[in-house]
Amino acid sequence: MNKKNIEEKIKIAKRGQNKNTPIDFNRLPSGQTLTEKFPVLDLGILPDVTFENWSLHIYGEVENERSFNFEDLKQLPFVVDVSDFHCVTHWSKFDVNWGGVRLSDLFNGVGIIDLNHYVTFHSYDGYTTNLPVKCLLDHDVLLAFQLDGKSLAKEHGGPARIVVPKRYAWKSAKWIKAIEIHKDDRPGFWEVRGYHNDADPWFEQRYANED
Repeated sequence: MNKKNIEEKIKIAKRGQNKNTPIDFNRLPSGQTLTEKFPVLDLGILPDVTFENWSLHIYGEVENERSFNFEDLKQLPFVVDVSDFHCVTHWSKFDVNWGGVRLSDLFNGVGIIDLNHYVTFHSYDGYTTNLPVKCLLDHDVLLAFQLDGKSLAKEHGGPARIVVPKRYAWKSAKWIKAIEIHKDDRPGFWEVRGYHNDADPWFEQRYANED
C-alpha cells in the first residue's frame, strides 16, 4: 500500500467536487458532495492486464468452479445500466453509464451453493473487498467493461471491474481477477484497516465505529 499516493489522490478527488452543480438531495447521501468529474482513487498500482490476457476465476462454495475470458462474456446478456457512484471520500457522481454483464448471470453459470454465503473480490493489484452474496444479485450490480459506451480505461479499473452502486465505491473492486465464495465473512483490504464492513452510503457507514 502506497499511503502517500492514496492521500494525494484523495486530495485531488476533493478538488474535483463541483459545488455549483444543482443537487437532487433525494439521490445524494448525507455527507456527500456532487461532482461532474470522475476522480481516480486506487492503491497506486496499475496492473499489466489487457482485454486479451484478462480472465476471471469464480471458485469456492460453488457447484462448478469456472474461469471466464472476454469471449466467454460475449455469450452472456450484455446490459447497460445507469447508476449513481458514491465514494467514501465524500464525492458522488450521478448517472454513470456502465456496460457489462450482471453478476447474477455469472453466478448462474457456477451455481452458488448457499445464497447466505459471502464473497471476496480479488483484484490484479492485490486488492480485496468483501460483500454478502445476496446484495450482488441486484439488477444494477455488474461486471463492467464499458464506461459511457467505450472500453473501460485502465485508471477506472479496466479491462473489467465490479460495480455495486448501493455501496461505497471501495466495494466496487477494480481490475477484478477472481471471485471467491465462502461460508464466513472475511474483511478485505480496507475493512481490516478500519473501514465499515457494510459500506452503505445511506447510513454513512464509512468507518467501523459508525453505525
